[in-house]
Amino acid sequence: MTLQGTVNKTGILLALVVLTASYTWNQFFISEDVSSVMPLAIGGAIVGFVLALATIFKKSWSGVTAPAYALAQGLFLGAISAIFESQYQGIVIQAVGLTLGTLASLLVLYKTGVIKPTENFRLMIVSATMGIGLLYMVSIVMNMFGSSIGFIHSNGLFGIGFSLFVVAIAALNLVLDFDFIEQGSEQNAPKYMEWFGAFSLMVTLIWLYLEMLRLLAKLRSR
Repeated sequence: MTLQGTVNKTGILLALVVLTASYTWNQFFISEDVSSVMPLAIGGAIVGFVLALATIFKKSWSGVTAPAYALAQGLFLGAISAIFESQYQGIVIQAVGLTLGTLASLLVLYKTGVIKPTENFRLMIVSATMGIGLLYMVSIVMNMFGSSIGFIHSNGLFGIGFSLFVVAIAALNLVLDFDFIEQGSEQNAPKYMEWFGAFSLMVTLIWLYLEMLRLLAKLRSR
């Protein structure tokens, strides 16, 4: 595993996401009908989730599962992005810019040692991430029964504050990804770990982008 190899594979995964995302994006704006892309979006999300689990539990498969994950997630992201764009013009380019800007900023802070992934830092971020994931799962189950956790979707001050917190935790997960990739390169991890490192970074970037979209939508709807 090398740092350059992981960077190259991250670029490949990003290109695959953009490739399939552009397809569902174009499909939505051609038909201007949500139902024309939702089957692809839902299918992409489900397949992506299954592939993500397979990649996490069988890291040696990541050379195949990581690119497949990127293709599947691209279908989902393209549709979701198009729906948000139809409601709030220009929101997608803002979310992309903020996501890439956050990535660059966190990388600089990590490389200069301003943010150090200590054990306490890692424990705090992992715990917060798991808590957010559990909260989202509860919200999904409640939605199935016609209820919801209001502040998650609210555009009030509490809802915006929650989104800002989630964006911050998603961004700080990038530091853990940077550290994992650097440690793997220094310790001469197996070559397939380049794909796994790139996959881990892509998962965080996709999460961060989606949370940026949600935050901007809340702000634009006020």
